[in-house]
Amino acid sequence: MALNANDRSIATFTMAAHALVHWFETSIPIFLVVWLAEFDISVALVGVVVALGYAPFGIGALPGGILADKYGPQRLILCCLLGMSLSFVALAGAAVVDSIYAVAVGLVLWGITASVYHPAGLALISTGVDDRGTVFAWHGIAGNVGIALGPFVAATLLIVLDWHVVAAILAVPGFVAALYGLQANFDPVAAVEDDVDAGPDEALSLPELISSTRTLFASAFAIIFVIVAFEGLYYRGMLTYLPEILNGLPATQGIEIAPTLERYDIDPEFYIYVGLLVIGMAGQYVAGKLIDRISPARGLAASFAILTALALAFVPVTGMGLGPLVVLCGVFGFFLFAIQPFYQNAVAVYTGADSRGLSYGYTYLGEFGIGAASIAVGGLVLGISETGFFLTIATFSVAGAVLATGLVFGLDRLYTGDTTGSGQATDD
Repeated sequence: MALNANDRSIATFTMAAHALVHWFETSIPIFLVVWLAEFDISVALVGVVVALGYAPFGIGALPGGILADKYGPQRLILCCLLGMSLSFVALAGAAVVDSIYAVAVGLVLWGITASVYHPAGLALISTGVDDRGTVFAWHGIAGNVGIALGPFVAATLLIVLDWHVVAAILAVPGFVAALYGLQANFDPVAAVEDDVDAGPDEALSLPELISSTRTLFASAFAIIFVIVAFEGLYYRGMLTYLPEILNGLPATQGIEIAPTLERYDIDPEFYIYVGLLVIGMAGQYVAGKLIDRISPARGLAASFAILTALALAFVPVTGMGLGPLVVLCGVFGFFLFAIQPFYQNAVAVYTGADSRGLSYGYTYLGEFGIGAASIAVGGLVLGISETGFFLTIATFSVAGAVLATGLVFGLDRLYTGDTTGSGQATDD
């Protein structure tokens, strides 16, 4: 079924913004390797610095969701695009003072401004789009385009340019997308009941916020929140440190490309990393098409089980040669991103449309805020043992699998008054 005009307009706007959020986000691990060489610091210290940027990316999702409910998602997304671009311009300026702490300031500014996108963008899709599954799929694919292009463009530009110049260049598409967003026109509540107010809401008072939060966490959403937090710990830890783990593996020593990359110790493994991100687009698309056929709980349980097996397979497979390594990374990329449409849809299934911004705010507080903890923890563990790192990551997916399996067998029914256990969306 073809998307209607309103669905297409929302899809285009959110896809562009989602791609750019991850364009910026996943270029940071490439810079991480550069900063290790440029500032001559430890992996643990640079991990803490990067975590300072990623933490507000998640922590700010909650106020971002509240602001989306108050001011409307379109305004929030425009502010996000402008803020992220300006933050990378500031990051480029950190080279002037030649300090890793100035880099930390630029990353914190990026994290704050980027944090509003996911609650605003996903709330907009869930309330404004009729064909939600299809748009979730394309929205996820757009995110993966940004996830793949960010590190690819960053690593490629570093062949000929200094890192601060590359950071400034990466900011340009954000300004272009903001100009496009200024003229976007759509109905943000076209897909929900007439009693959902299309206009801006009054700001939640503290007692109202506490009351709304209690109501939200007195439902099965509480389980979804914890599941998403474990997924975030897995996702952030793996994507942050895979470039460093893949860097210099014996399996790839025979590949020769762009010798000038060696000044920043950037090797062909980075293009394997980019390849797995590209394959993630297929995972997003397939899972997005399956969310109307498979319950969120079953999709999450199966995805976590596979991700656990993949994390445990990394150390033995990296010693088997280039072919097995490439296959493992491809399968990993597919399932790392296939899980995302399932938890995004789970939020829509287990919450009401009138609190969707708040719901997605808490969701991405768990995904990126709590998830950022695995950067600091992962840096410490990786400095001791690579095997220990993957075992730590696997514990996160095991915990998620256990909770998701509980949902399959009716764990959500423990919540008094919860009517969403059947898997029917509350706003359909």
